Amino acid sequence: MVIWFAGPAVSEAWQAAPMSYDLAVWEGERPADDAAAARCFRSLYDRFMDTEEAAVPPSERIAAFVGALLERWPDLTEDDDDTSPWSTAPLIGEARGPLIYFPMRWSMADEASAHAAEVASSMGLNCFDPQARKLRHLSCLTEG
Repeated sequence: MVIWFAGPAVSEAWQAAPMSYDLAVWEGERPADDAAAARCFRSLYDRFMDTEEAAVPPSERIAAFVGALLERWPDLTEDDDDTSPWSTAPLIGEARGPLIYFPMRWSMADEASAHAAEVASSMGLNCFDPQARKLRHLSCLTEG
């Protein structure tokens, strides 16, 4: 374990400038509200990500979701022009079973997360912002 010691100015700057923005996307019924979504995400995360068990391969729908994201921006492993918003590579490596929990560059988070939410919605997947603890909704969609 490495412990960094820094003065208050460095610590405040570090906290004020996030390095990445994370999203979670999963298969399943749409949670009733943000609190239910947070519980669902935590349960899936504990089951598929935070485990000593062997990694479960991504489901077909989650793999298709990742494929759709990579149609717009390249995977970091193929990003020679530094245009990708993803903060990890390969992106599919962040997927386990019915869940993907993935980081993106803070500087591109608005555009990339909006696109990811749109793709997730179009595929009938749930998109959750763990930082805000809220489901991502599309303003152009009406719920019915």
